[in-house]
Amino acid sequence: MSEIIEICRRAREASYALAAASRGTKDAALHAMAAALRDNTEQIVEANANDVAAAREAGTPESTVDRLALNPSRVDAMAAGLEELAGLVDPVGEVVRGYTLPNGLELRQVRVPFGVVGIIYEARPNVTADAAGICLKSGNAVLLRGSSSAAQSNAAIVDVLRSAVVEAGLPADVIQGVPGDRAAVKELMQARGLVDVLIPRGGAGLIQTVVSESTVPVIETGVGNCHVYVDAEADLDLALEILLNSKTQRPSVCNAAESLLVHADVADEFLAKALPALVEAGVTVHGDPAIVAAGADVVAEGKNIVAATNEDFGAEYNSLDLSAAVVPDLEGAVEHIRKYSSAHTDAIITRSQAAARRFVQAVDSAAVVVNASTRFTDGGEYGFGAEIGISTQKLHARGPMGLPEMTSTKYVVIGEGQIRT
Repeated sequence: MSEIIEICRRAREASYALAAASRGTKDAALHAMAAALRDNTEQIVEANANDVAAAREAGTPESTVDRLALNPSRVDAMAAGLEELAGLVDPVGEVVRGYTLPNGLELRQVRVPFGVVGIIYEARPNVTADAAGICLKSGNAVLLRGSSSAAQSNAAIVDVLRSAVVEAGLPADVIQGVPGDRAAVKELMQARGLVDVLIPRGGAGLIQTVVSESTVPVIETGVGNCHVYVDAEADLDLALEILLNSKTQRPSVCNAAESLLVHADVADEFLAKALPALVEAGVTVHGDPAIVAAGADVVAEGKNIVAATNEDFGAEYNSLDLSAAVVPDLEGAVEHIRKYSSAHTDAIITRSQAAARRFVQAVDSAAVVVNASTRFTDGGEYGFGAEIGISTQKLHARGPMGLPEMTSTKYVVIGEGQIRT
């Protein structure tokens, strides 16, 4: 038996004990995990320092190094996140629907854990604690495969968390790291029957690899090519404020805006305000001919306004870059979004209720926003308290995946001797 299959087998065995655990036991484990992180902060930060040094030596961009780096305050934030999870409602056992059939059978559909969840993710080691906590609270054993760039950080965090759950009376194997090279990861992706679901968190390449090569069911999480469409009936000052927040408040995340669409009727007036403001904020605008022409008029020497390619309109930049186009009308915006959107989050800015209704009906994304920033597509902002990622698929879970989305359901049927005739 290979090492990976043995890890999966141990996770399956541990999942039975976790599925039967009470909310009190799970919450006690989460508090123990939080305390253990704080008690072992120095050990975790030292391990992380080795990863950071290796990343810098390899020439990793500083923006990526920052996402990789841990310090005492970031470890404390990880611990606080686990404590917040303990305060959330346990989804396991919730009755989704229930009624008595005409033949007297009592039927209930109840939430149950998936069983064993594999998370394959990149860069940020805080995901290790977040994913472990969310899976534990929802009753799932978790297999954690982070990137090699964070290998020492992730190993230190997993060791600390495993010791903590044992103290709380749960098997250590409800939390396991997955070691090894790409061949080992491929073995994890093909452990159907031992692993119930895989969730990739990272860039488009990682997600596509997992979707293409896995025989285990996959929940895709969000590549975010998010759009802001400024309608003919928009409040242009409000539109500019929302656009700047959507793009610049935190450009490296999946719910940041990556594309601007402007109705032709308001393009001259809006772009005269928006392009200088974007350039002042450090944004490079990759525009269609109308955007480039407008930029030449309102930005000195066309600074930071460049011609867009088709690849630009489909890009998730995760940086201070923005594609932009002028569209003839709302239907043109919808057509553009249907062609290029990743179905994560798309927003309309308008004072027209009819335009808002049409946009909401026509745009098929996990989140469709009216007169607000795309940055609100987030489990915490939605009031879920925690999320495992943003799902852009249409099966089971869509949008921010909170605790209920980390469960399946089963039917409980209670009778008094009924037989089918």
